[in-house]
Amino acid sequence: MKRFLLSSFLSIIFVSFIHSPSGLYGEVFEFKYKQGDTYRILTKVEEDVIMNGVYSHHAKIVNRVSIEVTGVNEDGSGVHNASFMASDESNSSNGKHFSWGNTYKSTYTRAKNGVFTISDELFMPVIRNLPIFPEGDVKKGEKWTANGYEAEDLRRAFKMDKPYIVPFSAQYTYIGPQVQNDGRTLHEVRVSYNIYYDSPSPQGSLAKQDYPAQTMGHSEQTLFFDAEKGALDHYSEKFRIVIDTSWGNRYDFRGSSESVVQDFVRTADEKTVESVKDIVENLNIENVKVTAGENGLTISLENIKFYPDSDKLLESEMSKIEMIAEVVKRYPNNDLLITGHTARAGSVESQDKLSVERAEAVAELFIEMGVKEREHIFTKGMGSRSPVAPSDTEENKARNRRVEITILDK
Repeated sequence: MKRFLLSSFLSIIFVSFIHSPSGLYGEVFEFKYKQGDTYRILTKVEEDVIMNGVYSHHAKIVNRVSIEVTGVNEDGSGVHNASFMASDESNSSNGKHFSWGNTYKSTYTRAKNGVFTISDELFMPVIRNLPIFPEGDVKKGEKWTANGYEAEDLRRAFKMDKPYIVPFSAQYTYIGPQVQNDGRTLHEVRVSYNIYYDSPSPQGSLAKQDYPAQTMGHSEQTLFFDAEKGALDHYSEKFRIVIDTSWGNRYDFRGSSESVVQDFVRTADEKTVESVKDIVENLNIENVKVTAGENGLTISLENIKFYPDSDKLLESEMSKIEMIAEVVKRYPNNDLLITGHTARAGSVESQDKLSVERAEAVAELFIEMGVKEREHIFTKGMGSRSPVAPSDTEENKARNRRVEITILDK
């Protein structure tokens, strides 16, 4: 288990500030939701992992959460559909890109004061009931305390089939309004909490295996809210989590994270697809298909030419990549997923490896061209598992050797 599963998804919120008429009594902080709102939280984590007192490794992780508010209840609480994905840079073939990781779905309701209503079967989000705002006016410098909990995913480490609940009591301080470099005024709130939790002894088969006997830790977080927009703007965290197990093992996670909340444009709709098709046709880019899918709008570069068994593009293909880059730049707030595909040639392992490397090669070109920063581009290799044509002719094999660029909606 890594701390990115503990710290990733601080809150899935839209926050609105209601000002008192005279402004003399402070601010009233209240969660407000609007049906149809969509936004994305991107968290960058730098983490050191120490096992039994010995340094293990340093991890660079990107956590991506996409959220849609699907309903608003009479009491003002919001129903959220969310998709969570975590990517470790070390999982890429060259240690430079963020590969597309496992995706987790979650549905929950959040009250105006921030309290979650969520099934105890769901593993995401990890940090719940944070932040919690008090009723009434909150003055600059005011402090308050509210309970929250972490729902940790220990399925892989300890074979626990439900989230491992660790409670905490968080201390809040409203620092006040802060003017940013771009001239906006955001409201700063500091949050900190300590964890010291002794697990109840497990029953049945779990009692015969290692389990987390004691969890300790500390978190310090700084949140910034945009009062005009009524939304969380960004936040940061410094943390340390230590887990002592029943068999005497110690897992120590320490590091920091930075998160940004951003709206994104829906691209997987008929109007946008037709618009991008027209652009591609006017640019006279050959062997390109534009489609709408579950994750967003996909631009498929069929018959893209690399040197044989290599991730190096032929020079003749560079102009095609440059034109596609200009199309993608039209959606600056949307992340990208670049997927590599191969024809059926060689072993499954070699196909998978080559498809990942080719996806990463296109990602690197996009980064060099300034299309996106590294943490906004994810890569994935499909080998020959998702062909668009039977591999029975050279023409069809060429179609299957493709790279797909998906402008992500979620």
